This record gives sequence, structure tokens and C-alpha cells, in this order.
Amino acid sequence: MKFIPTDLPGVALIEPAVFGDDRGWFMESHNQQRFVDGLASLGLPPPPDFVQDNESQSRRGVLRGLHYQLPPHPQGKLVRVSHGAAFDVAVDIRRSSPHFGRWFGVELSAANRRQLWIPPGFAHGFLALEDDTRFHYKTTDYYARECERAIAWDDPALAIAWPAGLSLVLAAKDASAPRLAAADVFA
Repeated sequence: MKFIPTDLPGVALIEPAVFGDDRGWFMESHNQQRFVDGLASLGLPPPPDFVQDNESQSRRGVLRGLHYQLPPHPQGKLVRVSHGAAFDVAVDIRRSSPHFGRWFGVELSAANRRQLWIPPGFAHGFLALEDDTRFHYKTTDYYARECERAIAWDDPALAIAWPAGLSLVLAAKDASAPRLAAADVFA
């Protein structure tokens, strides 16, 4: 696995080693020790253990996010796409961070097999770029409805450069999410 720092400190891009031949290919999608060592190589702390795996399927134009959970159940997420493609975004929502309100976005796809590590204290969202996009999340805490929050995907203060040319489909809670300035976020 190759660990790549991003312009948003704490968030890391991961490129797995893929071994292919005339039969197809094989990759290790997760190895806890390599994950911890890879983050350490970037100067990042070891994450909490992963406790839950989630998967979603979306059609082209579905935008999910920007979601996060507050303490006592903050979630770190290791995300990847196994079918299709998505533009994936992490936003620093720690008010005490010098990077508060900054975002990082990258295309994750079945073709590039990249993964993104988003630690607790960051909001996360993605836009499905193809029909039948399948998105996998490993999380460091369980889903807790009482801790779940969202930030407006189109907040002008964030100015996220979402890919253009798609008819967006949003859940009602995402369409009505507050802007960052009014959101309940990390201290």
C-alpha cells in the first residue's frame, strides 16, 4: 500500500498494491498493521479500531453529505468505491484547527482502487459520477443517530468544487443541512 499525504492535514490517500494476471487481479483492501504503519509514515496518529462496515449504492448524480458524528461517537472513515466512480470530499470541521473549513476532494473509482482515510473531526460527502456506484465505509465508531450531523454541501464559505454537469439528487436532510457557520461541530 502506498500512503499519500493530501493538502488537508490528517486526511490520507491510499493506493493499494494490485496484482494482476490473465485470470484477473487481487488486492488487499485492508490490513490493520499496514494501515497503522502507513499513517505513521505520514506522521499521523494510529486510528481507533474499525467497528462497523457500511456500503451504499447510488445512481449518477446522487450527492450524499456532508455527514459526521459528534462525540461521544465521532467516526473516522476509510472509504473506497468498488463499482462505478465518485467524487469524494473531506472537510475539516474542528473549530480549533488552523485548517477549519478547508476541504479536499478526489475521485475514487473501481478503476483506480484508491481509498481515502478521513479521521474523526472531518465531515464527509461524495457525489456519484456513474450509475450503480458502490461505496464502502469502514468506521471507527458505531452509527449513533443522536450524534449524527450534516453541513450544507453547497455552503459558499466552503466553496467545494463539485463536478459540474450532473442533475443532483439529495436526501431531504442533506438539502436542508445548515451551513458550517451555524453547524454544531467539533471544538
